[in-house]
Amino acid sequence: MVGDDLEKYIPLTETMFLVLLTMLEENYGYKVSQEVEEITNGRIILGPGTLYGAINNLNKKGWIKLVDKDDSGKKVYIATDIGRELVSLEINRMRILALEGEKKLKKEEGHE
Repeated sequence: MVGDDLEKYIPLTETMFLVLLTMLEENYGYKVSQEVEEITNGRIILGPGTLYGAINNLNKKGWIKLVDKDDSGKKVYIATDIGRELVSLEINRMRILALEGEKKLKKEEGHE
């Protein structure tokens, strides 16, 4: 499941993308929510239901995997190779959209 096969999952929802992005390194729930809030300058604050729903969904899909569970019950996850590839595909998709949008805006500004 690489390359073209993964294209069917793109675009990711913003929540899925952000949670997956924060799990490119080992990470756990509360820290993920803090990082998402920081990345989005407070625009997105993930409630527990949304956050843990996304984590469970990503885990079921095999896009992240559990790497540790401590005595307090804190679960630490990391993106799998598939998860990393999906982040890369989504970043490339967004980059193309941003570049095309900028071209269109510059073109329109020239006609005013």
